Amino acid sequence: MSTDTHEKIRDLVRGDPRYRAEAYLFTLEALNFTLEEKKKAGHEGHIDGAQLLHGMRDYGCRLFGYLGRAVFNEWGITETADFGEIVFRLVDAQLLSKQETDSKTDFEGVYDLSTAFEAEYLHP
Repeated sequence: MSTDTHEKIRDLVRGDPRYRAEAYLFTLEALNFTLEEKKKAGHEGHIDGAQLLHGMRDYGCRLFGYLGRAVFNEWGITETADFGEIVFRLVDAQLLSKQETDSKTDFEGVYDLSTAFEAEYLHP
């Protein structure tokens, strides 16, 4: 990522330290991952909050496995609505764009972060 991107993220963290810089970087990476997965499936274009959150969960599982919840907690993320806050702060910083119909509420209660990473690793 560019120096400008990192500087804007540092500014976001300075302005509101609820979320660590890693949370913003992960969000940008997870967006790219989700767009690539959609492209592989033959779908391109805008993704909504729920689609992004499901991509974030899949990407988080690949990166962190069962520890995904612990990693997100360390970054200040305890519920899916936190990702909505991060996404819209990235929009405000002009690192992401949104459509008129996009809303922070799109990210509320999509899944339970406390169990989202466990299902992949529980044995029957």
